[in-house]
Amino acid sequence: MATKSYLTTDICDQYSDQISIAQPIFNDYGGVKRFHGPIVTVKVFEDNVLVKETLGRTVEGSVLVIDGGGSHRCALLGDMLAGMAKQNGWAGVLVNGCIRDSAEIADIDVGVKALNTHPLKSTKRGEGQKEIIVSFAGIDFIPGHYLYADEDGLIVSPQKIELSK
Repeated sequence: MATKSYLTTDICDQYSDQISIAQPIFNDYGGVKRFHGPIVTVKVFEDNVLVKETLGRTVEGSVLVIDGGGSHRCALLGDMLAGMAKQNGWAGVLVNGCIRDSAEIADIDVGVKALNTHPLKSTKRGEGQKEIIVSFAGIDFIPGHYLYADEDGLIVSPQKIELSK
C-alpha cells in the first residue's frame, strides 16, 4: 500500500496559521526523504537505550522524535536501529543530535533527519524519558501530534492534515 506524499510547502500554503515550522537545522540521511506520521518522543542525552527500546515496538507509520540535547559528541542512531525502525513500521526518525553509519542509512527505506554525523556510539545507561513534550528547532514536539518532513523542511500539526486540491 503506497503512502500518500505530503509536501511541506503545500501544507504551509493551506495551514500556516495552524502549524509549527521547525528551524532549518536538520540534514536528510535516510533512504526516504518525505515522511510523516504521529509523533512518539524520547528525551535522552548521549544514551540510546530508550531509542532502541522504542524502535523495537511495532507501529504503523509513526515518527520517533529523539531529543538528544543537540549533542555532537556521539551518535544516537546507527544503521542497526534505522533498520529496526524500517522493519517495525516506523515512517521516520528525527534526531536532535547525531547519527552514524550514514552511508548505510541512506540505503534503508526510512526517513532519518539529524543535526549531523559522528562515528562514536552512545553510552548504554538506560537514562531518559519517554512520551513527553520535547522542544528544539524553535517548536514543541507533542506526542500524538503529526510531523511532516521533506526536502524543504519539517512541520508539526496538532492533527492529521488533509490537503485540498
